[in-house]
Amino acid sequence: MITSLGPVQYLLLLQGLLWTLALSSVGFLCGGIGGFGIALARSSGLRWLESLASAFIEVFRGTPLLLQLFIVYYGVGLLNIDMSPWLAVAVALMLHASAFLGEIWRGSIQSVPLGQTEAATALGLHYADRMRYVVLPQAVKVSIPATIGFLVQLVKGTSLAAIVNFTELSRTGTLLSNLTYRPLMIYAIVGAIYFVVCWPLSWFGRAMERRFTPADRT
Repeated sequence: MITSLGPVQYLLLLQGLLWTLALSSVGFLCGGIGGFGIALARSSGLRWLESLASAFIEVFRGTPLLLQLFIVYYGVGLLNIDMSPWLAVAVALMLHASAFLGEIWRGSIQSVPLGQTEAATALGLHYADRMRYVVLPQAVKVSIPATIGFLVQLVKGTSLAAIVNFTELSRTGTLLSNLTYRPLMIYAIVGAIYFVVCWPLSWFGRAMERRFTPADRT
C-alpha cells in the first residue's frame, strides 16, 4: 500500500492533466468549427435550415453531457463499431460544444444592429461579405466572454470521461486515492490543479467582458 505521493504519482497526475487538456482542446476546437456552422445556419434566414440547427441545439443543450457520453460510447458499440474511449469522449465533447457554442455565437451575430446589415446590403455587399466585414468582427467581440466561460465548463466537464474508463485527471485522482487510501489529500491536489487551469481562463473572460462591454454605469 502506498501511503504518500512520490515522483511517480505526481507524474501520473501530470499525465492525467495532459489528457484533460487534450480532450478540452479537441472538443473545443472541433466543436468551434461545428458551432460556427450551427450559428450561421441559425441566422441564415432559411427556415428549414434554422429549424434543423435549432433542433440540434435543443437536443444537446437539453440533455446532460454524461448521457451524451453514454450514448456515443455504448450506442456506437451496439452497431458493432469499435470506438476507443478517447474517440468516444472526443466526439461527445465535440457535439456538446457545437451546440453550446453555436447558440452563443448565434446570439452574438443577432446582437449586431439590423440597421448595419441593411446598410451593407444597400451598398451591394453579398451575404459572405456582410458576414466577413460587418457582422462577424462585431459579433466576435460580444461572444468572447461567454465563449471563454463555456471553455471553463468544458475543461471541468472532461472529468465525466472517467465514466467510460478514460484516464484523465479526475480518474487518475480516483485511482491514486484507491492506492494511497488518502482521498482527501488526493482530491485536494486534483481540485487545485483544476483551479490553476480554470481560474486564469475565468479571469481572462471577465477582463474581456469589462473591455468590450460599454461603460454605461453612472
